[in-house]
Amino acid sequence: MATKVEQRERTRAEIVRIATRRFAESGYAGVALEDLVAEARLTRGALYHHFGSKQGLFQAVVEQAQAGVAEAVEHAASGHLDVIDDFLAGCRAFLEASLAPEVRRILLVDGPAVLGWDGWRDGDLDTSVRHLDAGVRELVDAGVIEDRELDTVTALLSGALNEVALVNARARDPERGIDAAVDTVRRMLRGLAPARGT
Repeated sequence: MATKVEQRERTRAEIVRIATRRFAESGYAGVALEDLVAEARLTRGALYHHFGSKQGLFQAVVEQAQAGVAEAVEHAASGHLDVIDDFLAGCRAFLEASLAPEVRRILLVDGPAVLGWDGWRDGDLDTSVRHLDAGVRELVDAGVIEDRELDTVTALLSGALNEVALVNARARDPERGIDAAVDTVRRMLRGLAPARGT
């Protein structure tokens, strides 16, 4: 028999699962809490008990989506023989994960609008950007790029990948867009290589 804590966690996970699907399909503004709690077979009070508000529920959905993308990136960006291949595989994994409606709509479109830039960015910094920053530093350690302005390099790559993800989500051939983006990042890294003789 499940304990109260286990039951509470199961209920919370089920609400987040339903909310993720509904926010991905209809967007934040298009989701009515009455419909959500009816599907979850809960009261509105129970939802407020777990999340405090609709925005609190959305925050939990965003955090779960960010963690899922970060996990996909981390898994993809390991095990290659070459540090560049690891880095590019992580970039590709991010772009592929971003094709999922719950990632594109929830993370890239509604996330910044609903949570505010700072609120959304804090979660992004703790997940995807943290992995991107670690990858950039591994490239430095391997002598692939110069040890200069690394925060700027990470910020540029993060912004570019987020923008490509949004464009690809509406593209007729998103795989082609992903291939082009990964190839472009590869060429950018060559431009950041240490000058010869240093």
